Amino acid sequence: MVTILDTVQTTRKTRHPEKAHRPDQPVHKKPDWIRVKAPTSRGYSETQAIVKSHNLVTVCEEAGCPNIGECWEKKHATFMIMGEICTRACAFCNVATGRPSALDADEPQNVALAVRQMGLKHVVITSVDRDDLDDGGAQHFVEVIKAIRSESPGTTIEILTPDFLRKENALETVVTAKPDVFNHNLETVPSNYLTVRPGARYFHSIRLLQQVKEIDPTIFTKSGIMVGLGEERNEILQLMDDLRSADVDFLTIGQYLQPTKKHHAVLRFVPPEEFKSLETIAYSKGFLMVSASPLTRSSHHAGDDFARLREARAAKLRAA
Repeated sequence: MVTILDTVQTTRKTRHPEKAHRPDQPVHKKPDWIRVKAPTSRGYSETQAIVKSHNLVTVCEEAGCPNIGECWEKKHATFMIMGEICTRACAFCNVATGRPSALDADEPQNVALAVRQMGLKHVVITSVDRDDLDDGGAQHFVEVIKAIRSESPGTTIEILTPDFLRKENALETVVTAKPDVFNHNLETVPSNYLTVRPGARYFHSIRLLQQVKEIDPTIFTKSGIMVGLGEERNEILQLMDDLRSADVDFLTIGQYLQPTKKHHAVLRFVPPEEFKSLETIAYSKGFLMVSASPLTRSSHHAGDDFARLREARAAKLRAA
């Protein structure tokens, strides 16, 4: 069976020249619970046409998301702003690395028009890392949020941001725009950072999420990790505690999938029952929402999850 994952890997063999020095890693056959069909629906084609007509980039395509067929069929897409070239070269990521081009001043309005055309009630906006910019792209996030609110005032907005490492006041700039959900992914446990996420700092990311709540306690915060990168179970549980110490509301846990042989190898395919166990533990630690499954991704079912997140907060307040 041809799958979207196989298709992405086939069409991106020359996409990562910056990773060429890395030794090849074995690309293991995926278990049955991971494999998904390649997208062929009419809804998928219509979403693709809308994205292209507004000259936009989506993380669905750039990161080779396994859920693209399901989401695009329903006209759900996660927009990736500030270009398709990242200034970092994380070992897990399928987004190309290099020197990015200048910001597109028309992008905020183009994103907003696409959101309106697709009729999105909830939209997720992410970006590449832009370490080349003085503010890491913070103001561009703000402009996109403003444009969406102008074109689609009823749409709730979730942002998935870089860490804004060494970018003074960048976080404050973004939070002031009051997104409904502020997401920043830890990606993996701290012991893996040097090999998996070398440009980032684990405790800086924890502190970033904590600061969001200090600036505006009404904003929902969210973070996610991948498993299958060699982490130990006790490390995952400690990470949960670290996120709860930062008052993070929502945790996502999904299976890492290796984009190419030049990326970090999958060291283990975690079975569905282990994801269920981690979900149960995470809820016991106080998260308002947890999504844990092999195909869980940060923006998968984001709209439905946001509605559940609001209800969970309301129920907690009623019980207090």
